[in-house]
Amino acid sequence: MSHMARVARASGFKRFIIGNPIATSEDAHHRLPKKVALPVFASDAISSTAYATEEILIVFLSFASVGVAAYSRLVPISILVVILLAIVVSSYRQTIFAYPNGGGSYVVSRENLGKYPSLVAGGSMLVDYILTVAVSVAGGVAAIISAFNGLAPYRVELCIGFIVILTLANLRGLKESGALFAPPTYLYIVVLFTLIGVGLFKVFFQDLPPIAHDSEVAQELLHGTNAVTLFYFLKAFSSGAVALTGIEAVADGVPTFKKPEPRNASITLVIMAVILGTSFFGLSVLAQHLEPLKDEEGLIRDTVLAQLAEQVYGGRNIFFYITQFATFGILILAANTAYADFPRLSSIIAKDNYLPRQFMNRGDRLVFSNGVIFLGVAASVLVWSFGGLVNLLIPLYAVGVFTGFTLSQSGMLVRHFKLKERGWAPRAVMSGIGAATTTLVAGIVVVVKFTDGAWIPAVVIPTLVLCFTAVNRHYTRVRSFLQVQEGYRAPYHTHFVIVLVGSVNQGVLRALRYAESLRPDRLIALSVIQTPEDRERLNSEWAKYDINVELDTVTSEFRDLTEPILNRINELDAEYRDDLITVIIPEFVTSIKSQWLHNQSALAIKAKLLFRPNTVVTSVPIVIP
Repeated sequence: MSHMARVARASGFKRFIIGNPIATSEDAHHRLPKKVALPVFASDAISSTAYATEEILIVFLSFASVGVAAYSRLVPISILVVILLAIVVSSYRQTIFAYPNGGGSYVVSRENLGKYPSLVAGGSMLVDYILTVAVSVAGGVAAIISAFNGLAPYRVELCIGFIVILTLANLRGLKESGALFAPPTYLYIVVLFTLIGVGLFKVFFQDLPPIAHDSEVAQELLHGTNAVTLFYFLKAFSSGAVALTGIEAVADGVPTFKKPEPRNASITLVIMAVILGTSFFGLSVLAQHLEPLKDEEGLIRDTVLAQLAEQVYGGRNIFFYITQFATFGILILAANTAYADFPRLSSIIAKDNYLPRQFMNRGDRLVFSNGVIFLGVAASVLVWSFGGLVNLLIPLYAVGVFTGFTLSQSGMLVRHFKLKERGWAPRAVMSGIGAATTTLVAGIVVVVKFTDGAWIPAVVIPTLVLCFTAVNRHYTRVRSFLQVQEGYRAPYHTHFVIVLVGSVNQGVLRALRYAESLRPDRLIALSVIQTPEDRERLNSEWAKYDINVELDTVTSEFRDLTEPILNRINELDAEYRDDLITVIIPEFVTSIKSQWLHNQSALAIKAKLLFRPNTVVTSVPIVIP
């Protein structure tokens, strides 16, 4: 297969996986309408209803051992979470209109609080998005395992497999992946409200009894008699507050909406909040009456949602399995919220020179491909590290979320006082209340869940800030070095060209002809030999083909190529201080399947010369069909 054919084949495979390239001018046509934006940006927040109530019960039943008293605390905690939701959403509506170019907490903090608060916000949200993918996919796999217990040994493999699928889908573009993921999201919303509606109807009008628990583990959990202390109440509240994860996604992705972007984003945010708040409260009321169980160790495999569906629908029938598959779908696709926002936020941070510039690059499909790929890899590592278990990942989750919330609303508060736009006072009060509330929640999460894993993001986020500043320091140094000062003139260099030669063949002759076309000040051919016979053979070939280029040879007694070449180049370079050296390497290009038959010495030489000052390395390829 020819080189061009191989390139065409690789390009065709890429087109099959990712799709045809999209022109930059088509960007406006790939904006999201509200009906597609809702599943793209709200699936994370809405999907948290599948595990938030469960996490509250785990705290009360496994950690606090309060027994049946746990169920009487569900509704009060859900009310507090809904109030917190209303406060946060009100503040983010202001952010959407104030910063229509997106960026969320990072941009708000950068503009109003300064460098380091913005880096903390950016690091917090990047960590949160990675955890969103890990938690959502792990939760989706848990829903499937609840329906098919035999899949439990393959939990991690299933999680990583779905992350790969999500990564590939998002490399195809935001609009295409959004259209793909919309039906499962709307199906889950319908299924969830149907479960709540039918369940509450049966509870209040048909006297549906609580779930019967006969296992030894269940009896042990239910017979706990400890009092509900303030510590465990706050710990349970912080677990339920994970329902707010994903709220910022809309504010981060405002530029992806169709015009008028801020208005459409604001409407989408409110719709998301209504769905989330209503369903979370409804599930808490239903769980209070039906009394599902969940333990920390995972001995009770069925999720709380699965237990509720089985009791409401009278067994594992078609409605139960529809509920489980819908839950699986929304949780797997909830990760798409992070895929929509992580690449965009990382591109903004990279544009400010705090992340590598590669995160700024938009791929063929108008998505920030490097950010998409990095997110998929990071989430896979996280899932593998924690065995794909949701309850082990959750404690890591809320620290970054509420840190971002706090800095965003604090930034908006400063902005209101700084600009004092019309009607600023009520908005400032709302932002102040939001900042104080989320600061309190963030503090609670760190304190009560510190030993459960909350210490990890508490360490990772400051570490990320240090990495950001190191990257910025590098770019600042490079920019300062390359800056053109007044009166600067590029220095003149004599052009010294060295052609590396092994033996005389078509590739070497082409390389020599190319070197002559450069019209250098000096031109030599350099060859590494091992014996005097090699020198004689090369000299005779030189004479045979009448090559009018000086031939220089260097002997290598230890059969090494790279070091003798580098040493000789250094010696030749020392003869003239102002040389700009071009090293020309003839290379054979063969099919991929036969590359291993060649010693790839050119690669080793190029790697050594890469960091040599005032040196240009040029390959002259000869393609062998």
